[in-house]
Amino acid sequence: MLALAVLLISGEKRPARNHLFPLVVVAIGVVVGFPLLSALALQYRGLAQGGIASVGQLQLLQPFFGLALAATLLHEHVSLGMLAVTVGVIACVYASKKYAR
Repeated sequence: MLALAVLLISGEKRPARNHLFPLVVVAIGVVVGFPLLSALALQYRGLAQGGIASVGQLQLLQPFFGLALAATLLHEHVSLGMLAVTVGVIACVYASKKYAR
């Protein structure tokens, strides 16, 4: 939609019908492919630096951060059960890091 608005504002001609499919394929590749590949590269870099086990346990805390962001930014209702499960996960991660050999 944004691309169509830019085309209309700039006065450029609309692409021919037979050029739409390749343009859509390239657009999907840019929108999906680039963020996916860059995220994978950053994830593997983080795993290499921090160790697979440590980073894997840290990823267990992501739902906690998502819950906190949803509550603060989107004003979502956070029930007591959600908080209890979150505290349980944090306790498990803490215990596994503390008692690891």
